[in-house]
Amino acid sequence: MNCHAAFVYSDDLLGYHFHEDHPFNQIRVTLAKELLEASNHLNSDDIIKPRMATDDELKLFHDHEFIETVKKAGGGKLSENEGLPFGIGTEDTPMFNGMHEASAMLVGGTLAAVEAVLEKEYSHALNLGGGLHHGLKRKASGFCVYNDGAIAIKYIRQKYNLRVLYIDTDAHHGDGVQWAFYDDPNVCTLSIHETGRYLFPGTGSVNERGIKEGHGYAFNIPVDAFTQDESYLQVFETAAKQVAAFFKPDIIVSQNGADAHFHDPLTHLCISMSIYEKIPELVHQLAHTYCGGRWIGLGGGGYDHWRVTPRAWAQVWNVMRYGKVATGNIPEHWLEKWQKQAPVSLPNTWHDPESTLPTIPRKAEISEKNARMLEAAMKYATNLK
Repeated sequence: MNCHAAFVYSDDLLGYHFHEDHPFNQIRVTLAKELLEASNHLNSDDIIKPRMATDDELKLFHDHEFIETVKKAGGGKLSENEGLPFGIGTEDTPMFNGMHEASAMLVGGTLAAVEAVLEKEYSHALNLGGGLHHGLKRKASGFCVYNDGAIAIKYIRQKYNLRVLYIDTDAHHGDGVQWAFYDDPNVCTLSIHETGRYLFPGTGSVNERGIKEGHGYAFNIPVDAFTQDESYLQVFETAAKQVAAFFKPDIIVSQNGADAHFHDPLTHLCISMSIYEKIPELVHQLAHTYCGGRWIGLGGGGYDHWRVTPRAWAQVWNVMRYGKVATGNIPEHWLEKWQKQAPVSLPNTWHDPESTLPTIPRKAEISEKNARMLEAAMKYATNLK
């Protein structure tokens, strides 16, 4: 099934760059885009350009004082002591020149995706430069300055009055977006992530359900370290289907972090590329079942820039545009170009070979624990009070 989909891109999205040794590197976006082009799955007619988010748009979620502090940091006018209360100048989120403009461009890319779907007759839109889900109202956090997902959902609520389902499959809990809508019954958040026992940000327990009118509209499924495909897929498919049926959204926003893969250097989950095919396929199905196809996809985490994130993110687009994932071999000319720069051997197939999958001794125990966590979380999808 071919769908009318928009791919948000310009080189301006690459300006969000802390320093050469920082784990967050936008080369992932370039690699994914060029992989799609090399596969003849993306052409110039599919691409729409991002725009700079305005201060008023940023203020849909962030405080004025925080925005002004980011501007000072990006202009070299902020001291370390001034920045730290706002999470700026830390090891995770160091200052860099043009910080405000680069961050606002990522937000504007997500807003352009929203406008493409809600004003320009696209069914789906993808901004791989977005997905900065840890940004808080008054604080940068976890590589994230402005929270484009939270701002975009606020924008959808204010301008279009639609009920939004936010699905976050990053290995890290989608805390910033959850807190932004913790008391809002018109935004339902579903985050499937590695337990916070060992991983930043340490939140996302099954008991975080929302407050006031929003109680019952936050869903969290923290899965155990070393979770593999079968258990992850059971959790994801069950949760996404039940939460969508419970909430019946008008539009879906998905954050597609690719850091739960077994190659990722920052997390402890062990899923393969197979799951990064199943995730967009199911979200696509839910979007057409409940939302008339309306689906905004974002990037997010993913710190094996070479072997994992380009393939995972390219598959989101393949499903958005063509209704199916790519299979077989990676194009030779993409491999030839990028292998010269890559510090690891690039994969030559879209799938992970069976021989590369790790063996986990506690697999049965982990799967049982995840099944109990899923059951605990999903009882709230039917027993809302």
